[in-house]
Amino acid sequence: MKFYLVDAFNDAVFKGNPAAVYVLDQWPADAVMQQLALEHHLSETAFTVKNGDHYDLRWFTPEQEIDLCGHASLATAYVLFTYYEPAADKLSFQTQKGPLFATRSGETYYLDFPSLMPKPIENKPAFAAAMGSAPTKAYLARDLFLVYDTAATVRQLQPDLAKVKALTQGLGVIVTAPDTTFDFVSRAFYPKLQVDEDPVTGSAHSNLIPYWAQRLGKHHLRAQQASARVGLLDCEWRGDRVLMGGHAVLFATGENTLA
Repeated sequence: MKFYLVDAFNDAVFKGNPAAVYVLDQWPADAVMQQLALEHHLSETAFTVKNGDHYDLRWFTPEQEIDLCGHASLATAYVLFTYYEPAADKLSFQTQKGPLFATRSGETYYLDFPSLMPKPIENKPAFAAAMGSAPTKAYLARDLFLVYDTAATVRQLQPDLAKVKALTQGLGVIVTAPDTTFDFVSRAFYPKLQVDEDPVTGSAHSNLIPYWAQRLGKHHLRAQQASARVGLLDCEWRGDRVLMGGHAVLFATGENTLA
């Protein structure tokens, strides 16, 4: 089985977020896909199978299948546009979250994702204890969503990952703040999925884009995910949908020993 290793949401290897991508003729057993994701031990491994005029797309962390992933979708779009659909200008995917779309403009790839505004919740002391600094506001969607006053605070956070993992709300934790160079910065932590800090999290931007678009009163936003690998995103809020764009670069291809 051939696979591609792609660094997404940056234009250089060793930057952005790495994902493994499998383009298959038919689905392996779920257990096999889970074992492959564990073997790669990247934050996500993507599997896609062409189905008529669209591609079915699934994502696995080392721990479990998840219902939405941005960077591995961008990596999949890069692979399909480059090696399988060079004449295409749009790709359609069917996922657990419904239809997703990818387009390209030059060397920038754009994902069309659902807009998922997080809901306000009580700002509990456990959040400050887990993150090492008290957020000003707390929200919840799939992930816990914590807002801070300054980008410097977000960049300098050193969370207690055991306490993050023990939080009862949210699959992961997104932290975010306004910035002067970018419209907003963020980081994301998923120790429950064996991913301590995710380098760039497209699914998180389904929450981040509508939040900051409404807070800042603008539809087009520039974002940085301030992990050690750094992710750069060109974002647009379109009501019930969001666009997130970025570069991708191939790191390697390979073939495992499975038929």
